[in-house]
Amino acid sequence: MILDPLLRRAEPLFLKLDRVAGGRQAHQRIPNEDLEHHRTIRAFRWVFWLLLLELVIGIVAVVVAVVIAVQAGSIRAVPFAVWMRALIVLAMTATLFYFAWRAALGWRWAYLRLRLFAQIFPVITLVIAAIPGLYPAWMVTEQIIFSLVMIGIADFLTSDHMRQVFRKPDEPAGGAAAQS
Repeated sequence: MILDPLLRRAEPLFLKLDRVAGGRQAHQRIPNEDLEHHRTIRAFRWVFWLLLLELVIGIVAVVVAVVIAVQAGSIRAVPFAVWMRALIVLAMTATLFYFAWRAALGWRWAYLRLRLFAQIFPVITLVIAAIPGLYPAWMVTEQIIFSLVMIGIADFLTSDHMRQVFRKPDEPAGGAAAQS
């Protein structure tokens, strides 16, 4: 891959960022045999594709808002809440890509963050979408689609296999994580 040399040189910076984002768990990695398991690789492949879809959804939301504002001749034709939602989705998706990338490299903290956000964001998004009059119908539709895709990501991340692969380091294989 073309980016590999650049990423290797930037790894010390990423490790510092990991320390901030991962806290006490920042040093925990899963064993290579678990990381290279075909089901782990397949799950992350799906997660990356679904995150790419989330990115496209976010870009489309910004484009729709810009088109509406241009057609109306004023940026104020689009409610402030719509601009904030669209920009937050893009920023959040970038963060989720970082978590997914670090989790795919075997960092347990990144998997835990990604799984947590993939489970929480759909709930928050749907609750906010249900507030009458906050968003126009097209934005509510975007939020519902966003939530459904995020639920798909959470489904891959919470599979028995993935929970077993990213179990606590002191928990034996086939432990509580595999049974729950």
